Amino acid sequence: MNIPEILPHEAAKEYALRVLKKNIITLELQPGSQISENELSSALSLSRTPIREALAELAKVKLIEIVPQKRTSISLIDYDLVEEASFMRYTMESAVIERVCQLRTEQDLICLEENIALQKVYFQNGLKDRLFEKDNEFHRAFFEMTHNLEIFQLMQNLEVHFDRVRSLFVNNIQELGIVEEHEAIVQGIKNRDAAYTKAQLQAHLNRYKVDATELQRRFPDYFRAESAL
Repeated sequence: MNIPEILPHEAAKEYALRVLKKNIITLELQPGSQISENELSSALSLSRTPIREALAELAKVKLIEIVPQKRTSISLIDYDLVEEASFMRYTMESAVIERVCQLRTEQDLICLEENIALQKVYFQNGLKDRLFEKDNEFHRAFFEMTHNLEIFQLMQNLEVHFDRVRSLFVNNIQELGIVEEHEAIVQGIKNRDAAYTKAQLQAHLNRYKVDATELQRRFPDYFRAESAL
């Protein structure tokens, strides 16, 4: 498990929640694996109370399954939830990106292009975790540009299910078109062509659906068997 340092003034529960959520999304904590309050408490150097509170929060968004007196485990990936998250993501982001096409500045374009330049470096050097971070920052930037960060934050509880598939995809599918797809989105924004940009965004987000069968073939134990594709 990847354990970063606690941030200044970060409450113990929030720290535990941040660490656990990141490790679930990046699959450092694998779907279906069991976890222990005592072991987490020791690993994070926290008492069991904030650990228990963080696990309860994660159970609410279906990332953790708690069977009292028996076991606590990381939830299997549920494609029904992934599909809901994907639908929400496109619906909200396509509306935001239409505004980006109208309002974008030259500085906005520079920031997006700098992000893509770093994506290329990380991809070429096999730094998939850093590529995933830059991918997240790329999409978050659209909400920042249009002053809609609160909407972006509200999306996160459901978005985590989509993010687990994205993380699995980025780290295991070698022929990535992610960077090129981002470049196409930026070109549309540069041209202020909302229809083209939204079409590129939809194709980009649907990439994870297209590769779902391959991911499930390679990692069958990670997915809930009865969930839809």
